[in-house]
Amino acid sequence: MSFSAQLASDAALIQARLDAAFADKSQEPVLQAMAYASAGGKRLRGFLVLESARMLGIGPEAAISAAASVEALHAYSLVHDDLPAMDNDDLRRGLPTCHVKWDEATAILAGDALQTLAFELLTDPALGSAEVRIALVAGLAKASGAEGMVLGQALDIAAETVAAPLTLPQITTLQAGKTGALIRFSAEAGAILAGADPAPLRGYATALGLAFQIADDILDVTGDAAKAGKRLQKDAKAGKATFVSLLGLEPARARASSLVQEACEHLAPYGTAAANLIDCARFVIARES
Repeated sequence: MSFSAQLASDAALIQARLDAAFADKSQEPVLQAMAYASAGGKRLRGFLVLESARMLGIGPEAAISAAASVEALHAYSLVHDDLPAMDNDDLRRGLPTCHVKWDEATAILAGDALQTLAFELLTDPALGSAEVRIALVAGLAKASGAEGMVLGQALDIAAETVAAPLTLPQITTLQAGKTGALIRFSAEAGAILAGADPAPLRGYATALGLAFQIADDILDVTGDAAKAGKRLQKDAKAGKATFVSLLGLEPARARASSLVQEACEHLAPYGTAAANLIDCARFVIARES
């Protein structure tokens, strides 16, 4: 199956797994907000879980809860990132953000509950032995907590109050946490499920995560807000340093392309089995949203 077809197929599987997590539950606003916030999107992180597992001989039925877990965690991060106290966004995926559609308290609680749902999903016995599930829980916790995504978010917020813009090494460190850590875990999850060496997938995802963020910075400058589904050029208006502001537009594009090549080189041990992961890396810098 081609990358685009596989991405769409996996997105449908992930949505079905998340829908099942909300099935037969009450229609309290928090649950409604959780379902709303976790719907849609490319499901790129969940795809990385499923495809890395598939490449190593683990089928979707044994990996789907891990893929849904990553997407629930990602959804929580977006809900909180959109809040007035953080990025103060009113549009996400072309729709009102969670706190706009409901209120700030509901959005905070929905984000909290999506985070705990992520770890609940990782207790699914279909994922394998207790040791495998514990390794997944530990990996996601580290990637999403104060050593990973939350650290990156904290550095991003702190950067708004400093007099001088961040340097390139500082921006790279910030984004390695805020964006890269969860992407890295998503790719490594397949190796954890298969009991395989995660090093090649870790190298692939480290380069991929940085390329993804550079592409985001480029889209913020050159993209179409209607296609992106969110407000653009916010960083420039806020005076925040980005890869584009520090490198320039064309050098940023060249750096992203170089990182994609680096990511693909890490997949050499897997041969043709890594074709969809290679196409995924190329997609990351060619996307419009």
